[in-house]
Amino acid sequence: MAKRKRALEVVRNDDNDGEGKPSRRNRLNFFELAYQKIEELLVHCELKPGQFMTMLELQHITGFGRTPVHHAVNRLSADTLIIIRPRHGLHIAPIDLARERMLLGLRRDMERFVIRLAADRASLSHRNQALHIERLLRERRASLTLDEFNSIDRRIDALVLEAAGEPFLVHTMRPLHTLYRRIGYIHHRFMPGQADLSGTIDHHLAILAAVANRRVEDAVRASDALIDYMDSMFTGMEAGIDPRLLDCSIEPLLGA
Repeated sequence: MAKRKRALEVVRNDDNDGEGKPSRRNRLNFFELAYQKIEELLVHCELKPGQFMTMLELQHITGFGRTPVHHAVNRLSADTLIIIRPRHGLHIAPIDLARERMLLGLRRDMERFVIRLAADRASLSHRNQALHIERLLRERRASLTLDEFNSIDRRIDALVLEAAGEPFLVHTMRPLHTLYRRIGYIHHRFMPGQADLSGTIDHHLAILAAVANRRVEDAVRASDALIDYMDSMFTGMEAGIDPRLLDCSIEPLLGA
């Protein structure tokens, strides 16, 4: 009986790092969930570029406690998406179209490397998942909302990185994916006549098909075509987008 009691105490101590505190595994899960939530708010511009806020406000918005939010903010600061202003709070980094268009060249080169690895190394499970996502995109093509597409796009990025099988790439590529997912959101949501998602869906279908069939060169060509498509977004946005969507601190014209 004494041995059993001691065993139960060991289990309880393993589940909790100290009295009333969640286990390390649960804390890490909260850190990731907080990061994902804030990332989603950034992509959908619910955290507006140029916005100033406090850590406490961000906790209220996300529903997470101080530690997970603090951890997520530090990562997003390293990703150049949030600027930490000591003693002044947080600054959601304004969007610099020239910088992000320049960084698209970096993403092109890195994406080639990632997609080549993914298509070459894709396991049966990865290929099955790619086919499943491809089928869903085709079935929902006409009715897919922008928010739904962004959720699927995040899954595609994660799948490709997992198939590539190199953990270092996850930390390198994820901030770039977030930057351009937000650019795509602004382009399709706010640019006149650009609500149609068929172009971006077609490019993602080509990538999925190439990875699912392990056609390496086709996958690289499909990746380049997607980057070219994204580059074309910048041409219209540089002249046609309201600058306050890129930095909400800019004063409106004529008090509008």
